Amino acid sequence: MTPMDRLRIQVSGETGYTTNYCAALRGAGGEPVAGYCPTPDLSCAGLLLCGGGDIESTLYGQEDRGSQPPDRERDRAELALVHAFLEADKPVLGICRGMQVINVALGGTLIQDLPEGQRPFHGGGKGDMVHPVRSLEGSLLHRLYGPVFSVNSAHHQAVDQLGRDLRAIAWAESGFAEAFDLPGGHVLGVQFHPERMSFGRRRLDAVDGSAIFSWFISACQGDTAAFFQRPGLPLL
Repeated sequence: MTPMDRLRIQVSGETGYTTNYCAALRGAGGEPVAGYCPTPDLSCAGLLLCGGGDIESTLYGQEDRGSQPPDRERDRAELALVHAFLEADKPVLGICRGMQVINVALGGTLIQDLPEGQRPFHGGGKGDMVHPVRSLEGSLLHRLYGPVFSVNSAHHQAVDQLGRDLRAIAWAESGFAEAFDLPGGHVLGVQFHPERMSFGRRRLDAVDGSAIFSWFISACQGDTAAFFQRPGLPLL
């Protein structure tokens, strides 16, 4: 399959830090169109929001309570991307910060600074911590990975109050939402990093993150039913 044959996916992330996300999309059969603070390109079949820094707290009605300095230009660009793709009824996948952006775009709030014992990363915030999460029965992640499975995480913030119509579908051990979806739509947010558990970055101590990207490409093609008919699912 040549790049011309692949489904184009708009990718928003920090300059120089989209490589793993783009590689995972290509591994699943997509063609990423990546940029920093891009304007919505609705000729693309879907939107992927990458990880990164903290969101400006005033955008969800709070004073600064432990957030890191924001990138206000990126915040506003990505909120506009979410609204544009949702209005166009096109799939959206948010990873880590991307999950938080979707939540804020839909009126939700964030925990600005998790207590030390609830932060899922190694000392100093460097590197992933592998930890178990619990999934909602019947949800996408439950179908892919079962009721309890291991993922990687590296973050100090988390989703607090869910935005409009969002549904939590996985939880960390400390109780905050590790993933959500939008019932009736093809929107998925995950706090962990499947791009670092996929294809050339597959790891043996966590589930195969490539299933999430394969599902996303299927959603962008409008055929998730075919995805679940593939042999070998669920990917436990």
